[in-house]
Amino acid sequence: MTATTTSPGTSLYQDLGNLSLAVILVLILALALPVPATAAPEPQDPKKQTPWHLYLDAQGAYEMKTQLGDQVLFVDVRDPIEIMFTGFTDVVDVNVPFLLANRGQWHRSKPNFAMEKNPDFEPLIARALAARGLTKEVPVILMCRSGGTRGAPSALALWGKGYEQVYVVVDGFEGGTVKEGPRKNWRLKDGWKNAGLPWGYGLNKEKMYLAE
Repeated sequence: MTATTTSPGTSLYQDLGNLSLAVILVLILALALPVPATAAPEPQDPKKQTPWHLYLDAQGAYEMKTQLGDQVLFVDVRDPIEIMFTGFTDVVDVNVPFLLANRGQWHRSKPNFAMEKNPDFEPLIARALAARGLTKEVPVILMCRSGGTRGAPSALALWGKGYEQVYVVVDGFEGGTVKEGPRKNWRLKDGWKNAGLPWGYGLNKEKMYLAE
């Protein structure tokens, strides 16, 4: 019987080949997995902070919704009349206003109608999740006009009710105002519209809040 001999380098070449194959498989899997959306820094203003400490800018919200799809609920919390005049993105899943304009009541200090909390805000969020077969464990993204007066407060309305991941879009749909120049006080800083993300003035009736 003739003995079969193996050169000393054969085992090494086989090991290197196996290692290279393993590295390639890891790279393929890494590229196939979605890249997590970039989190935004926590706002310095305590009024804009939430117990979850979860924040996104508009671009991050778009990335998370694009990557997770139906496994995240993206909510526009603005008054539907406001949306009609300032714009809408069909990337959101549903419009559930946190504050509604009371056209029968004038604001105490501002030259506009009084804004009142929507008593059905949390129940409507819960209903939107259930309608999609989702639980309160999935991410919920809340977006208002600029991430200011309605961002954290709308999130706080969900605190203690079983929601595990509530994100606030810190720059909102329209973004912040320019502080100087010929367009001073125009909302041209940050935000969904200024990031070049998809939006328009047409509304999706199936997603809008309709008063009963």
